Amino acid sequence: MQRMLIGGVAALFMAGGGLLVWQSMANQPSLIPAPPPPAVISDKLPEAGADAPTVGPAPPTPPEAPKASREEVRFNRYDRNRDELVSRLEMMGSRTKAFKTLDTDGNNLLTFEEWAAATGQRFASADGNKDQLLTRKEFARTRPKTPAKPECRC
Repeated sequence: MQRMLIGGVAALFMAGGGLLVWQSMANQPSLIPAPPPPAVISDKLPEAGADAPTVGPAPPTPPEAPKASREEVRFNRYDRNRDELVSRLEMMGSRTKAFKTLDTDGNNLLTFEEWAAATGQRFASADGNKDQLLTRKEFARTRPKTPAKPECRC
C-alpha cells in the first residue's frame, strides 16, 4: 500500500513539473518569424504611362522544325529506343494491326509458322548486310506496297 501511495505522489509531482515546463515554454517568444502580411491584390489592370509607346516590337518567331517525311515518321514509330536502328523485336512489336492478315487459318491464334512466313521473310529481305538490324535505308524497303488506285469509272 505504501508503494502505491509513493507512486501516486511521484506521478503528481511529475505531472506538476511537466505543467510548469509547458507553461514556461508557452511564455517564451517564438523563434519562428511571423509571416509577412499578404500582398494586396487589385482587380484593376495596370495602366501605361502617358509617354509609353503604343506599339512594341513583334515577338520573335520560333524556329520551325523540319517536316519529317512519311518514311521518317514510319521509321520513328518502329524505333522505340531511338537508337536509329530497328531491331527485329521492335519491328514485330507494333505489328498488331496486321494480326488478322497473318492469321491464315483464322483461329485467332498466330502460330510461329504463320508469323515467320509473312514477317520473317520481309525483315530478312530488307536486311541487306545480314546484321539483324535495319538502318533507315534498309527499313525503307519494308514499306508496304500501296494499292493502285482504281481509275475513274465514268
